[in-house]
Formats: sequence, C-alpha cells, structure tokens
Amino acid sequence: MKNNSERLSDILSWLDSISYIKTEKIPEVDLYMDQVTTFMEEQLVSSKRYADDKILTKTMINNYAKNKLLPPPEKKRYSKEHVLTLIFIYYFKSILSISDIQSILNPITDRYFGKGSSEMSLEDIYKEVFGLEHQETLNIMKDLAKKFNTSMKTFEGMEGEDAELLRTFSFICMLSYDVYLKKTIIERIVDQMLHEEKDPSKKEK
Repeated sequence: MKNNSERLSDILSWLDSISYIKTEKIPEVDLYMDQVTTFMEEQLVSSKRYADDKILTKTMINNYAKNKLLPPPEKKRYSKEHVLTLIFIYYFKSILSISDIQSILNPITDRYFGKGSSEMSLEDIYKEVFGLEHQETLNIMKDLAKKFNTSMKTFEGMEGEDAELLRTFSFICMLSYDVYLKKTIIERIVDQMLHEEKDPSKKEK
C-alpha cells in the first residue's frame, strides 16, 4: 500500500506527463463521426479513469448537436473546428451543466466558427488558450505540493495507518474545496454573462 508521499509523487509525475491536443495533430481533412470518436479516444486516452471509459461516443456528439453546443456537420463530415469545439466540451462537461457550457461556448462558436483566415478563428483561440497549459500545469503542481504539505501537518500526534488515512482525507477535502470554489466562480461568471445579455446596460464600460 502506498504512503501519502508516494501518492503525491505519482500524481505529480502523471500531471507532468499529460498535455493538450496540439492543433497540428488534428486532421485538416473533414472526418466522419467514427473517425472523430477514434481520434478523440486516441488523443485523450491518458485522461481516462477506467480502461473501458469512453472519451466520446456517437450519442454524445448527436446530443451536443441537438443541444446546439456543436454546429451541424457538412454532409455528415466534421471539420477541424468541430474537433476543437468537442475538445472544449470535453473539458467543460466534467464540472459544468449543458446549459452553462452553452452559455460559455455559443458566443464563441457564433462569432468565430467557420471564419477561416479572414479574422480571428476558432483555431487561433484554441492555440491562445491552450498555450497557457504548460505554465498552468506547473502552477497546479506547486499548489498540489503546498496543499499536500499542509494536510500532512493535520492530526498532529497521530501515527500509523490512522494518521495516513486522516491526512489523506484532509488532502482530498482541501482539493475538493478548491474545485468547489472554482466551479462556483465559473457559474457566477456565467450568470453575470446571462444577466448582461438580458440587460446590456449592466455591462462594464
């Protein structure tokens, strides 16, 4: 059984190994649905919790299109921009509702999907946002180490398995509270966006 220090080492090594999907890896040619699901499966396999988990299915794609999260394909073929949109959805869906993802993504796809090189494209936005990934991963690794060290100082005076269990619980609670706060902040921003959309006078000048 691993102790807490070994767990942290494993987590940090895993974090250091993951990366986002580079745009040059996404095919320039349009793909059929089966090709899209295969591509996403291959590229995001390291993020799966269990081996039989599905990164993306045909049903998911159809639901995203039905809920107007994903622009409709052209003659059953999905462009590079469709794939980029699906990647955004993949990362959002683990913490946000479909309606919140709509509020976040729809203004972006409405303005930039299919714009090509005439102005800022969806690919440009993707590169800009995910270009921050490496530094953000480093920041998260530092924050994890800090939270871990703090949690290891809880339940002073205890030793053995009980101490390991309770300090692991402390670490999980700290991480959970962090996720809860960030999720709540995102939802608050979405609510502000919706409020401003209904009442433009509320927008900051």
